[in-house]
Amino acid sequence: MVLPNQLTVLRIILTPVFLFLFLSGDPLLIQISLAVYLIAAITDWYDGWLARKFNYITDWGKFLDPLADKILTSAAFFAFVHLDILELWMVWVIVIRDFVITGLRAYADFQGVSFVTSKSAKIKTFIQMVFIYYLLFIYTMQNTQFFYEGNSEIFNKMFDQNLIYYLMLFITLLTFYTGVEYFYTNRKTIKRLFKIEN
Repeated sequence: MVLPNQLTVLRIILTPVFLFLFLSGDPLLIQISLAVYLIAAITDWYDGWLARKFNYITDWGKFLDPLADKILTSAAFFAFVHLDILELWMVWVIVIRDFVITGLRAYADFQGVSFVTSKSAKIKTFIQMVFIYYLLFIYTMQNTQFFYEGNSEIFNKMFDQNLIYYLMLFITLLTFYTGVEYFYTNRKTIKRLFKIEN
């Protein structure tokens, strides 16, 4: 358990803490939940930096790090479903796609096989992160009296139901597309990996 892997485990541990605080309904705890999520997100960057700088790259870390990322982001998505902000079916499309691809890549790494990751998949991940941060910040500000009072109209526009729906729909379709693209681009490697005959 080198330090990067310890940070990855910490990110997993912080996920239920974030959920509990974020869904508490208490304005102060919601504000704390945002800090917890940001700390968890920072560990993602920091453990990767440590692993590359000091060559702390392990098989366990290569498996656990992307899994921890998906657990954290999925928790945030499902939290917004619970709050009736996001559609459940959209979140399921994203979560299933991401966990299937993550599992497939982990199995491939175990077998010593590398998959090609497209630019569109990297863009998808970036957009997902930006969207989650957007929702977290706006929702937290709405539940912070100091920021919300006098600015309710602005926050309501930024949290407009139609705006959120179509942004999430775009992300869902992009995520699904990158999943299909991933399987198509790596189809020969997948066939070899699972010894599938034509």
